[in-house]
Amino acid sequence: MSPRRPGWWRRNAARLGLMAVPAVFFAVFFAYPVAAIVARGLKADGGWQPGRIADVLAQSDIRQVLWFTTWQALVSTALTLVIALPGAYALARFDFPGKQVLRAVITVPFVLPTVVVGTAFMALVGRGGLLDEMWGVRLDTTVWAILLAHVFFNYAVVVRTVGGLWAQLDPRQEEAARMLGASRLTAWRTVTLPALAPAVAAAALMVFLFTFTSFGVVQILGGPTFSTLEVEIYRQTADVFDLSTAAVLTLIQFAAVGAILALHAWTVRRRETALRLVDASVAARRPRGAGQWALLGGVVATVAVLLLLPLAVLVQRSFGDAGLAYYRALTEADGGVFLVAPIEAVGNSLRYAVAATAIAVVIGGFAAVALTRRDAGRLVRGFDALLMLPLGVSAVTVGFGFLIALDEPPLDLRASWILVPLAQALVGVPFVVRTMLPVLRAVDVRLREAASVLGASPWRAWREVDLPLVRRALLIAAGFAFAVSLGEFGATVFIARPDNPTLPVAVARLLGRPGDLNYGQAMALSTLLMIVCAVALLVLERLRTDRTGEF
Repeated sequence: MSPRRPGWWRRNAARLGLMAVPAVFFAVFFAYPVAAIVARGLKADGGWQPGRIADVLAQSDIRQVLWFTTWQALVSTALTLVIALPGAYALARFDFPGKQVLRAVITVPFVLPTVVVGTAFMALVGRGGLLDEMWGVRLDTTVWAILLAHVFFNYAVVVRTVGGLWAQLDPRQEEAARMLGASRLTAWRTVTLPALAPAVAAAALMVFLFTFTSFGVVQILGGPTFSTLEVEIYRQTADVFDLSTAAVLTLIQFAAVGAILALHAWTVRRRETALRLVDASVAARRPRGAGQWALLGGVVATVAVLLLLPLAVLVQRSFGDAGLAYYRALTEADGGVFLVAPIEAVGNSLRYAVAATAIAVVIGGFAAVALTRRDAGRLVRGFDALLMLPLGVSAVTVGFGFLIALDEPPLDLRASWILVPLAQALVGVPFVVRTMLPVLRAVDVRLREAASVLGASPWRAWREVDLPLVRRALLIAAGFAFAVSLGEFGATVFIARPDNPTLPVAVARLLGRPGDLNYGQAMALSTLLMIVCAVALLVLERLRTDRTGEF
C-alpha cells in the first residue's frame, strides 16, 4: 500500500479515519507521557545531554542489570518452550474428557497480575513457604524462583500460540511421510516442525518480551539481589529519583522491545500466509497406546504441580491458622498501610477495570477494523506494531509520565479517577486487537460487497454483516481486557491514590510491610483477585467457539 498510487487517499479514507482514533489516543496517553519523562531525564540547563547515555552504560551495576535482564529472559523462554510444547501438542492433537477445563486452567496464570504470581510463589518457595516447612528449601533468594514464576506465567502463551496452529495442521501430511518410509521423528522434523516454526518463533518472542520487561515477579521474588530493567527503572524513579538514569534505561528497553516486536510481526505474517489449515476437530482424536496416554498424564501432572500447586498454596496461606481472620481484617482500616479498609480495593479495581475495558474495546475495535484488510503496507504494519508497544515498554515509565505530563490544562488529570483506567486501557488494547483481528479477517468480503450492491452504506454493512459474526469475539476481547486491566500494576502503582487503591497495589503494599497480619491480608487479597480472574477466564472459555488468535 503506497500513498503515491493514484486515488490512494480516496480508497483508504475510511481506514485512515478509523486509524485516527487509536492513533490520537496512543499519541496523547502513551507517546506524550513517555517522551515527557525521557525528555526531563535527558535535559539539563535547557539542553540535551546525549553523553548521559554513555555515562549510565559505563556503570558496572547498570551493566549487571542489563546482563541479568537479558540472560534470565533467554533462560525463561527456553524453559517455557521445553515445558509447554508437550502441553501444546496434547491439547492440539488429543480429545479427552475435561479438555475445556484444562485449557481454562492453563490460561488462568496468564491473566493473573504479576503481583499475585509473585505472591503465590513466595507462599510456595519463600521463607515459611510450603517447601521451607516440609524440606527446609527456600528459593526466594535464588534466580530459580523467578525462572519458575516466569514459566508459570507464560505457559499459556506457548500452548495458545503454538497449540492453536498445531490443532489446525492437517495430520495427513505427516501420515503420508510415514507411509513413504519416514520414521515418526523424521516425519515430524521434516513436515510438522517447519510448519510450526513461525508459531514457535512468535510464542518465543512473546515470552521473551514478557520476561525481558518483567516487573512484579522480580520485584517480589528478586529482593535486593536481582533486578531487571523494569525494576531498575522503578528504583531509579521512585526510590533514588534519578530521572536521568531512568530515562536512559527506558530508551534501551524501548529499542529492545521495538526489535522484538518487529521480529514478532514478521513471524505472525508468515504464520498467517504460509499454511493451508483444516478444522481443529478433524485433527484431534482420543489418545492411543501407552505412550500417548503417558504423555497426556505427564502434561496433566505438569499443570498440577507447576500451575495449580502455587495457587493452592496461596489459597491455603490466605486462611492460615486463624480461619477467616485475615479476610475479616480486610474490612478494617488501621491507618498504617491505607486510608481506607483494604477490602475497598476490590470495588475500586472492579470499577476501574470496567471503565478501562470500555475504553480498550472502543480504541481496539477501531484499530482492528482498520487492520482487517490484508493489503497492508509499511504504514499499516507500523500502526499494528505501535498497538503492541504498551505490552513491552516500561509501564513504570508510563505511570510516572502520567504524573509528569498530564498536569496542565486541558490535560490536567492527576486528580481525576479516569487516570487509572486510561493507563490500564493501554495494556488492554493489544489484547482486543489480537483477539478480534483474526475473526474480522475471516469474514467473507463478498458478504460486505453484496450488502453494498443492495444499497447498504459502509456503516450499515458493517453493523448488519460484520457485527453479528464478530459479536462473540468482541465479548472475548472485552473479557481479556477486563482481566488484564484488573491486574495492571506497573503504571497503577504510581497513580492510584491512597484512598482508592487497586488490588495489585494493595497486595504489593501489604507485602512490603512486616508482620503476619499484613502477609495474611496480602494472601487473602491475592486469592480474591485470582478468583475474579479465574471466573472471567471460565466465562471466556464458554464463549469461545474457535482457538484462533494469539490469546
